[in-house]
Amino acid sequence: MIQEFKDFIAKGNVMDMAVGIIIGAAFTAIVTSLVGDIINPIIALFTGGIDFSGWFYTLDGSEFASLAAAQEAGAPVFAIGSFIMAVINFLIIAFVVFMLVKMVNRIKEAAEKPDDVAPEVETGPSELDVLLEIRDALSKG
Repeated sequence: MIQEFKDFIAKGNVMDMAVGIIIGAAFTAIVTSLVGDIINPIIALFTGGIDFSGWFYTLDGSEFASLAAAQEAGAPVFAIGSFIMAVINFLIIAFVVFMLVKMVNRIKEAAEKPDDVAPEVETGPSELDVLLEIRDALSKG
């Protein structure tokens, strides 16, 4: 059973998946920073200073200065801004993954495509042809 597990782990698919998960986690941190530090301030600039990450409604009607304060108080919160941030993150990640897959597919197609076909060059008769000619010449003469 241990040998089976070792064989399973040693397969390329499992290792590829593990590398993909690790890179995906690191990439998520980059995208989260991109959205929070670059995209949201630009959106806030065009929407008159609205910061989506702090956009929330309390369902019990109470008012709090921030989403963190409402959550700390235990108030039921409808966090619209957090949802919008998650949607933006998803769209960015999906677009980048699409572009990466597209690039990898192009590289695969280029690698599978045969190089320019060399023109056929006449090499003369084969060894068998020469031997047959010699046999025929000896039998005639």
